[in-house]
Amino acid sequence: MPTDLNQRAKAIVDLATSEEPVPDPDAGKDPAAVALGRKGGQKGGKARAAHLTAAERSESARRAVRARWERSRPIQDGSSEAQD
Repeated sequence: MPTDLNQRAKAIVDLATSEEPVPDPDAGKDPAAVALGRKGGQKGGKARAAHLTAAERSESARRAVRARWERSRPIQDGSSEAQD
């Protein structure tokens, strides 16, 4: 997709009004492998969380929060650690 707003709009209109079918992203792939990958992706987080201790889940959540905060705002003082 183009990044220019006008070009992107034209590309969307061209896709919406074209006669050719939208290509299937799973075409040419083994259907059993696709189903297995989807099944694993659906249960992966729950299965992982069930095997972690409370302390490990807490640490994982703490790291996720720090990563989100570091992406959303620049660090003013150059330090990447939060002060406790």
